[in-house]
Amino acid sequence: MGLPLISSQSRKRDQVVAIDLGARVTKAVHVQRKGDKLHLANYAVLDTPQAGEPAAGTDTGSLADHLREVFRAIRGGRSRQVVLAIGVQDTLFRQIEAPLMPVADLRQMLKFNAKTYLQQDLPDYVFDCFYAPPRSLPKAADAPKTGGGAPKNKVMVGGIKRERLNALQAAVRGAGLVASQVIPSAAGPSNAFENAEPELFRGEATALVDVGFKHTTITIVDGGDLVLNRVVGIGGDRLTQGLSEALKVSYLEAENIKLGMPSEVKAELEPLIQPLGRELRASIDFFEHQQDKPIAQVLLSGGTARSEFILQSLQNELMVQCKTWNPAKNLQVALSEEETGELERVAPQLAVAIGASAAAL
Repeated sequence: MGLPLISSQSRKRDQVVAIDLGARVTKAVHVQRKGDKLHLANYAVLDTPQAGEPAAGTDTGSLADHLREVFRAIRGGRSRQVVLAIGVQDTLFRQIEAPLMPVADLRQMLKFNAKTYLQQDLPDYVFDCFYAPPRSLPKAADAPKTGGGAPKNKVMVGGIKRERLNALQAAVRGAGLVASQVIPSAAGPSNAFENAEPELFRGEATALVDVGFKHTTITIVDGGDLVLNRVVGIGGDRLTQGLSEALKVSYLEAENIKLGMPSEVKAELEPLIQPLGRELRASIDFFEHQQDKPIAQVLLSGGTARSEFILQSLQNELMVQCKTWNPAKNLQVALSEEETGELERVAPQLAVAIGASAAAL
């Protein structure tokens, strides 16, 4: 499931730096392809400029400086090509059904008929599309009747405002790099999951939950098919801010408490987690009702997912096993012992970046 959205070139490459430009923290990976294996050459986690502000990373000059700093930290090697994964505040990621046609024609169709296919007007957006291959081709006798019309195909659609895309490309050029792809961050976890857990990806229904700073992305994968993708406006920031207000401590202190000793503030933290649990439950109930099958497990990524207390609280709310997963599991790692040890701690934060690199290689 490549999802090479908003791509300036389709040629596959042997290495790439993928940067997940988060609202608070930027995550980056340098991944190389050697034969049929992907190798993690390096990774980096840095604060995003103006972290936490509505306009985080929107100033072209400061973003160029930040990208240059990220590339230095990641030791990107001879390749200057980068893939940017951009959050839901700046992109959209949807599934639609459409007749088979050249992707260029489908882009034009969306450009002039966005409201018909995406249920909202999206003026001056740039779109890219990916036809999802069917899991299996039905026998002629079992094929659904289409009434003579053209059969519909599942299409993944990515979009971004042209102005924002131009600004990102300008910042990348200002950093002395080449933007080979820009993709919605919501496409990242499923790509990383396919690479890290291929048997689970093709197996029972699994909910992937990526808890970001301001938003949480919920993706349900069933038998290798991405069947649901939803974004809710609750992220780690709401938990930290709520804890800060309840305990009357600074934001940084609240963040450290949330991750370091959450059981000591159980009474204050549990009510803050419950709204996220209810949103996840609603998505799971919708899938289970539509597909008449249960979700086998919920796999969480993102910085907030490092808290065992939060995982347990969500599991109590959902009544489904909740745990973190390692998006770097199937990557060959050529890192120092210290870096490898740290990778185990930060791996849940790298799901989007690793997924973006998998789409590019």
